[in-house]
Amino acid sequence: MVKALIKSMRLRTLPLSLAGVVCGGLMAYPHTEAAHPVEALVFLFLTTIALQVLTNLSNELGDHISGVDGDGREGPNYSMADGGLTVKQMWKAINGTVVTCCLLGWLMIFFSFGSYLHSWEPTALIVLGAAAIWAATHYTLGKKPYGYIGLGDLFVFIFFGLVSVLGGYFVMAHTLEWNVLIPACAIGLLSVAVLNVNNIRDMASDLGKRKTIPLRIGPRTAKCYQTFLVLAGASLLYFTLPFKWWNTLLMAIMIAHVVVVWSNDGKKLDPALPILVITTFLFGLSYGLQF
Repeated sequence: MVKALIKSMRLRTLPLSLAGVVCGGLMAYPHTEAAHPVEALVFLFLTTIALQVLTNLSNELGDHISGVDGDGREGPNYSMADGGLTVKQMWKAINGTVVTCCLLGWLMIFFSFGSYLHSWEPTALIVLGAAAIWAATHYTLGKKPYGYIGLGDLFVFIFFGLVSVLGGYFVMAHTLEWNVLIPACAIGLLSVAVLNVNNIRDMASDLGKRKTIPLRIGPRTAKCYQTFLVLAGASLLYFTLPFKWWNTLLMAIMIAHVVVVWSNDGKKLDPALPILVITTFLFGLSYGLQF
């Protein structure tokens, strides 16, 4: 069961979820107001990882219940499709992960604000955390999962981009600056690009089961949309960073990703996903370290 659970956690997705908080947290770290900066940063990362795991487990259960993960799926099979986990076991794992998210989030807030837990800032973070848990568990679960009606892109932009970067900055600095919106929007666009290329790959198996953006606009327009997401997001980061060879390399990889997307369909798009995830994380890390 442990091996099956680890498989369902989809650990390869963690760099994307960390890209925003790494960027925002590191940007704020040099002028941090956190009571215990190192501990606050560590628990910021751990809380983010727990939320991503919760998202992945909930998505697998939702797709399994709805039948999206049935025969003909282009993407990888996970533990429930292979019979490694039952519905009951997955619900237990999800509930345990929710508790873990709450515990880690509380420790993050405690180490950030110390004895000032009565102020409005910790309350705002608690509300934001509750919203993140709701979003993580309702992408494919619930009576009306937003991922099945084409709203996944919007929620990914908000939570992987705006909330992740701005929230990470706020945890460390206890304030927000306008310039943080640039990487927040950029990482949001690149995160949506990861979802979009995944949905382009799965168009055939998703047909009649959910209404993703590629299914609504067609494959060619979806690839145009992918081109915009990747180049706009990468350009926002690249052209607001000091010139460094590694940033140029990352930009070149982003352009190569677009070429791969235009040259392939279906399962052949699989290699494009981890490359985009890792490059987005490295761009976020580079941005955070240079401010």
